[in-house]
Amino acid sequence: MDINDALGAFGALSQKTRLDVFRLLIKAGPAGMSAGDIGEALGVRQNTMSANLSVLLQAGLVRNEREGRIIRYFADLDGTRQLLTFLMADCCGGHPELCAQVMETIACNKS
Repeated sequence: MDINDALGAFGALSQKTRLDVFRLLIKAGPAGMSAGDIGEALGVRQNTMSANLSVLLQAGLVRNEREGRIIRYFADLDGTRQLLTFLMADCCGGHPELCAQVMETIACNKS
């Protein structure tokens, strides 16, 4: 991931509804969610949700699959991994042990 891709991802996440969608899809895991279910869960109208999902797709943070007439959305874990790798690439000035707590927290899903 280069800096322009990272800026696109951060731009996509800089709006509350899109951040809420992304976090919801992370929680949904491999089952993903339909666009309608996402909109219902967040109280967002269909056309507004469609626009927000499109921004997240363009940023590489979500992916979708068509299931008949339904489109199911998933957090794009590869795109998320690339963004996290970009952020942590130069972590701790060559002392990775200083970043261990951050990495452990992410890996163990601790808050």
